[in-house]
Amino acid sequence: MRTFSNPHFLAIYSGLLTVAFFLTVSLGLARGDFTLHRVSASEQRDSRHLDFDELTVHRINIVEPDGTPRLIISDKAEFAGEFYHGKEISRPDRQDSAGILFLNDEGTENGGMLFGGYKSKDGAFHSFGHLSFDEYEQDQTLSLDTDQDGQERSSSYQINDNNSTLLTPEVFSAYKTVRAMPEGPEKQKAMATVMGKYPMKLHARASIERDPDKSAVLRLRDPEGRTRILLRVAADGTPSMQFLDASGKVSHHWPDTP
Repeated sequence: MRTFSNPHFLAIYSGLLTVAFFLTVSLGLARGDFTLHRVSASEQRDSRHLDFDELTVHRINIVEPDGTPRLIISDKAEFAGEFYHGKEISRPDRQDSAGILFLNDEGTENGGMLFGGYKSKDGAFHSFGHLSFDEYEQDQTLSLDTDQDGQERSSSYQINDNNSTLLTPEVFSAYKTVRAMPEGPEKQKAMATVMGKYPMKLHARASIERDPDKSAVLRLRDPEGRTRILLRVAADGTPSMQFLDASGKVSHHWPDTP
């Protein structure tokens, strides 16, 4: 042990290691082992353009360069809430389907697509789909819907009119507060007050439908959403046309009844 701790031995040992290192580096340089290699632009990996054969995610948020959200693709568990000017507002009622949420240039909801389906415990089949496009900070003006609930099936293409109320966080909060109230006269009164302050009833103007009774229907409505012309082909193939007044009473019809 004294030999290994002797200063003369340590000096000789360090010198031998230095010589060995020098010889190793010299031989490597001679063989070209340490030659620098310039990586061409084509060989460099561009992180902005990546290729994947398969990508598994729960939710994808597509944003503009400044971070403004424009498109949300999500499963049911992570589906987005309401978006207003780039900020997400909680919507627990939306956690029943997967789909896509469309957002405008300001990061506010502008439509979307929802879909789902399942077999219930009683063996009944259920399926639904919804595609809609909204007016600026308002509800949907164009929608395509399909629904299956056991033996009942319906599909429709609908054109709507909105009132002038914009769907701001203040409006959402007002309606949310009333909806959370227990059922009864107080809730009805509060809802009437909110609807008077923030009128936002959606008026259907025209629709093409496949009704649960298996009839095909074209409905044309007035600005208040009341059906005024009804074209129908019944399940047995019988065609008919009706004209209705503002109270819903048939004023003219074809074919004439005996």
